[in-house]
Order: sequence, then C-alpha cells, then structure tokens
Amino acid sequence: MIIGIDCRMLGPKQAGLGRYVEQLIKYLPEADIENQYVLFLKKENWNLVVEYDEFEKVKYGQPRTGESGTIHLPKNFKKILANIDWYSWREQIKFKKIIKNEEIDLMHFPHWNVPFFYNNPFVVTIHDLIMYHYPRAEATTLGPIKFWLKDKAHRILIRHAVKKAKHIIVTSEFTKNDIVDTLGAEIKNISVIYQSPFIGEKKLETGNWKLVADKYGINKPFVLYVGSAYPHKNLEGLVEAWKIFNEKYSNDYQLVLAGRENYFYKKLKSKISDPDGSVFGGTDQKSVIITGFVPDNDLSILYQEASLYVFPSLYEGFGLPPLEAMAHDLPVVSSNRSCLPEVLGEAALYFDPENYEQMAEVIYQGLTDKDIRSELKQYGKENIERFSPSSLAIETLKIYNE
Repeated sequence: MIIGIDCRMLGPKQAGLGRYVEQLIKYLPEADIENQYVLFLKKENWNLVVEYDEFEKVKYGQPRTGESGTIHLPKNFKKILANIDWYSWREQIKFKKIIKNEEIDLMHFPHWNVPFFYNNPFVVTIHDLIMYHYPRAEATTLGPIKFWLKDKAHRILIRHAVKKAKHIIVTSEFTKNDIVDTLGAEIKNISVIYQSPFIGEKKLETGNWKLVADKYGINKPFVLYVGSAYPHKNLEGLVEAWKIFNEKYSNDYQLVLAGRENYFYKKLKSKISDPDGSVFGGTDQKSVIITGFVPDNDLSILYQEASLYVFPSLYEGFGLPPLEAMAHDLPVVSSNRSCLPEVLGEAALYFDPENYEQMAEVIYQGLTDKDIRSELKQYGKENIERFSPSSLAIETLKIYNE
C-alpha cells in the first residue's frame, strides 16, 4: 500500500500540529517496513527530512531531539515537494493534483484542511473544534466580512472531512465526544490516539541558563506559559490574575509568556505596557515578559529553570505544553476546562480560568506549598508515562491497515 502524509505543517514553528507530524513520521519507520510512504512537504521544511538515498546508508530515525536534528528515513519513505500554503485556493486544486500524481492508496491529512474535491480514501486527524466554540472575529486579523466568509468555508471543509473520511483520529476523548455531539459523526468511526510531550535536551549547564535569561530579560524566579496568544488561550485573563497575584501575594516573580510573535501577542504587549488605557491597569511590563518565538534548546532550558507552569486555556483539543512541563519535572497549574483534566489527570492543580482571584491563589499555592509541589512533580512523572510517540505511530499504523 502507498500511504501519503501531508507534512506541510512539519516544524516547531507550527506548534502542536508541527509536533504531531514530527512524532508520526519519526516513529512510523520503526513500526512499518512493508508499506510505502510519500511525505508531502513545503520548501521551508524540505530539509527537515532526509531520504535514505540522500546520504549513503544513513541511519534513519536519528537524532530524536533538538531543533536542528533532521529526520532520517528508510527506503520505503520518499518526499515530494508540495509548496502550497494551507487554507489557500491552490490547496483545493493543485494539491489534489500533486497527490494524484503519486498514485496514493490512502492519504493521511493531519488537519481538517482536506481538499474539498479529494474523493480518494483518506484518514483525517482532527485536533479540536475551536471554530465552533470560540468563533470570535477578534480571533483573526481579517475584517468582519472576510472573517465570516473564512469561517463558513472552514466549517464546510471540516464537515466534508468528517463525512468523507474512512476514519477519524482525535487526540482526546473530549474531542471525540465533541465531534459526535457537534458534527454528528459516528462514534465507531473515531479513534483516540494521544500525542506525546516533546522532551528536548537533557539538563544543561548553569552557564547556558544565564545566556538564556539575559536573552529574554529574566532576572527573577518565574512562572512559565508556552503557546499562542489566541483569545481562547485566555492570556488576558492570566495577566489579570497576575496583577492580582502581584498585589495580594508576591512581586518576587516574573511571568514569562513564550510563543511566536503575531498580532495577538503584539496586542497583548500593547495592553500590558499602556499605563492609562490598559485593562490591566498598567501592569509593570517588566513583571510580564513576552519572549517571541523560542527555539527548542532555549525552550528546554526555560522549562528546566521555571518555578511553575501555568495553562489558563478556555478550550483545548489536547494540551501539549503542560505535558512538556511535566516531562521537565516542572509543577503544573491548569484550567479545569475541556480535555485538560483528562490529559493532565492528578498531575495538575486546577482553577476556573474565568475566576482570576482563584487563578492567582492557585498560582501562589503552586509556588509556595512544598507538599503540593512535591506531589505534582511525582504525579507528573507518572502521568507522562501514558503518552508515547511510538504508541502514536503504532496505533496510527493500525488505522492505516484497517
């Protein structure tokens, strides 16, 4: 069987989707030597994947960690250039033609952006239904008319993907139930396959931490958040809670928000630094650090050196960053919404993400209660054992073969 995988979102800059594709194609070679695979890539991630014949008898699958590590593949894998932006008209027309040229028996789309007129057998992974629960115009830089058209088009695409897919893969029981309830999918056609946290480098030298701290302006113990700043991530709520934390509990910490800079982070930064019109009442900008994009090696060091990880999200389909924090032995406090109790289990201290007083109090507990911190670390080690990239590949292969 010839299996195609849309890998255009491969790479650390694509956050959870990029990690998902990375884990899948790194570990499939260990699980399958019989099927043939075709990986569709863009120019920007073309060199992240190395075919067997590009080097003489290269050892595939190595290295497993680090942003600079390429993914080396065996002979039953090849890559094809599909330099087409996702969510574009070219994706709907030209990408379909590129796939057809490779005579694919089964295609795996790791996101719901399946070309509408693609009618050959395919499997789709749906990570969440955020567009149905937080369809707010402020979640885009488009004007209201363009946003409305874009939202309608995306809903048509995701419904088409759910209806036409041979099988649907989701990353949590929460999302499975959400798809059944919201889109009317048959539960027998959906399988839950968990992702796995990114571990990164081993513990690094203290000198490396000083370089990273200077780079991002960190000069106090700090609470860490990793991820985007879309409205449903609730970073405005987190900064409001942080203001309460500083006023009521302590100003001996910094809040570090690590994520690729975009419109929403710029908007957040503007609100934080405005002493007059800010909804945060002019929170000291030095107390809240917005790093911009953080390379994997730096990210590992931030996880290692942070005092606490906080995840204030209103809605998630899986929630990878708090698992990454647990993998680095970092205590986690989290929102109690959507899939997060399912994924994080007893390894997090929870709060209502819309109760800022409670969020501030739980952050304080997570920082100062030694017994709670010890328990969270222990439960975190146990919890991440449930998630394995090898299992992700093996369980996905079972879907392909079925």
